[in-house]
Amino acid sequence: MLAFRSVAFNVLFYLNLVVLMVIGLPTMLGGRRAVFALARLWGSISVWLLERICGLRLEYRGVENIPPGGVLIAVKHQSFLETFALLKYAPDFAIILKRQLTFIPFFGLYLVVSKQIAIDRNRGRQALQQIVASTKPVLAAGRQVFIYPEGTRRPPGAPPKYKQGVAMLYAETGAPCLPVAVNTGLFWRRRTFLRRPGVAVIEYLPPIAPGLDRAVFIEKLQDTIEAACASLNLEAVGRDPSLKALVAEGARCDAAIDHSP
Repeated sequence: MLAFRSVAFNVLFYLNLVVLMVIGLPTMLGGRRAVFALARLWGSISVWLLERICGLRLEYRGVENIPPGGVLIAVKHQSFLETFALLKYAPDFAIILKRQLTFIPFFGLYLVVSKQIAIDRNRGRQALQQIVASTKPVLAAGRQVFIYPEGTRRPPGAPPKYKQGVAMLYAETGAPCLPVAVNTGLFWRRRTFLRRPGVAVIEYLPPIAPGLDRAVFIEKLQDTIEAACASLNLEAVGRDPSLKALVAEGARCDAAIDHSP
């Protein structure tokens, strides 16, 4: 039954994505905000499909912690689920993403029109400078900037691998940073089509005010997010003990994970 429901969801999920991208092409004439409206529609339908077909309910916590105006949102990246689920509480956002995504037919056009921050990771130090230069005007305009501090997906329970890019952005932009913890990887796992039932949680934690030393900031960010994620994992295991094996599997992981859905 799990496999059947997962297949049904995946078919409808990608069909919905393709249909919306095609029929939504005229929205690009309306600019960034029109594209965001379409993206939030896609996210809402996807969350509804997850609950109806897979029995996976999404729960948001700490929404009151989201500050107004420009903010750097540092999200624990475990699955493709949070990629669209986070759109609900982001009225005007930019995501720091790899440049290759802008080459995808249709999808790439939406990224360009909505003014996302695409970077070439192969440029090393220059890529970091590009991120800072592109992020400053976005934050100054009062928009939210999403960044995955580890740069890629990590399974639940995996040892953290936070990179210095988020610390550099925090220091150079002077913006507050909003940590976000998740347990989504327990239900939408990498390299498998299965979508498990349960309660996936996205938790917005208290923001970190600007002005901290880089080393102090990155330590605080990592400790805050990882502690919250560990708590969410324990909560999920309490509801469904079979998830304990997935957390243990993640704890043995020490390799970078790709970005494929």
